[in-house]
Amino acid sequence: MNESVVPFITAAQIEQRLTELAAEIDRDYAGKTITLIGTLKGAAIFLADLSRKITVPVELDFMRTSSYGDATRSSGTVNMDVTPSDDITGKHVILVEDIIDAGHTIAHLRRFLASCNPASLRVCALLDKPSRRENPDASYEYLGFSIEDHFVVGYGLDYAQRYRNLPYVGILQLQ
Repeated sequence: MNESVVPFITAAQIEQRLTELAAEIDRDYAGKTITLIGTLKGAAIFLADLSRKITVPVELDFMRTSSYGDATRSSGTVNMDVTPSDDITGKHVILVEDIIDAGHTIAHLRRFLASCNPASLRVCALLDKPSRRENPDASYEYLGFSIEDHFVVGYGLDYAQRYRNLPYVGILQLQ
């Protein structure tokens, strides 16, 4: 099977949106320390770039989940094999996610993190595919881009562990 990637959201567009998201977060959390929890592996690049633009004090942590494997559609089953290493009780937490698709992962993670008693919990997603939503509990407070139903790679997103290193988001085309 041959595959190719067609650029979709440019590095410049991502950079501009990161600046805007950081300004929103800085405004909402002025005078507070926030804990950004990124979902591995997909949100690692987004988390790193976003955290460098935020000016309020930031702590970082990670979780690892999966629902895709090597497929192009979510299985609907969320596997969580790494949880945050720090206690988030009483902290202002922003879960940083690469993409909200069917919504199962984000709904699951929001419930899990809420059970850890943070002072506040919000979600920041790079991408949202509202047309694919299956879970009505999937929600976010900060969003990079809303997109149509394309399988996208790059800027942390992968297909079978490839393409994460692209500096842009592209549409994967399988032939």
